[in-house]
Amino acid sequence: MPSFRASLKIIGLRPGNAPEAVMSTAVAALGSMHLVEANQLDIVAGVPRITLRFTVEASQDDVENRQARDAGASMRHAVESVALTEGLHVLRRRQGKWIPVA
Repeated sequence: MPSFRASLKIIGLRPGNAPEAVMSTAVAALGSMHLVEANQLDIVAGVPRITLRFTVEASQDDVENRQARDAGASMRHAVESVALTEGLHVLRRRQGKWIPVA
């Protein structure tokens, strides 16, 4: 199955939400559509960034890429309920490299 990553910067929490809510919301949203294989939190230049690795059902490349983009957008939409975000990136694993999904 094709492997993808969705990465999102977290620039602030919405009032009343704990930091842990960001990742749990992201995993729940993405996991409702696809198999989430891993998730991680990194701090890049002082800004938190979440990254989730997931798979989509194998079909045609353009269909897989569209599903991955849609999944990333849905994840961001869900996370926006608990945090302010920016910079969604969806990448596809191809021949050992992560390539941006166009």
